[in-house]
Amino acid sequence: MSTPAPNTLAWFEVATDDPAAAEKFYGGLFDWTFESSGSLTSGGLDYRNISASGAPQPMGGLFATNGELPNHAVFYILVADLEATCATAEKLGGTLLNKRLSSSPGTPDFAYLQDPAGNKFAIFTPR
Repeated sequence: MSTPAPNTLAWFEVATDDPAAAEKFYGGLFDWTFESSGSLTSGGLDYRNISASGAPQPMGGLFATNGELPNHAVFYILVADLEATCATAEKLGGTLLNKRLSSSPGTPDFAYLQDPAGNKFAIFTPR
């Protein structure tokens, strides 16, 4: 899998309390396919990679909220330096909502941010 260029849209996630319905909707609408990537966390999060028909690699993910999060969709921007990007976002009037630094190999560090207009998005730095 090739790594996207820094500061580009690189991933998205759909979090839902009904993954089967989300798969049916997005699969039927866009001809996307879904494949389990195994447990992402020690809690056994069922994470499903999303691929577009004919695409060489997944472009996003879908997971069940299990009632622990509200349903949502978020886009991720790949950045070269997570800490510096968070600091710059705050200097420009954004808000850091949550930052997670991973201790698992292969799992990226990421942060959820909010722009000055209230729109939420995420950034990540691959390991």
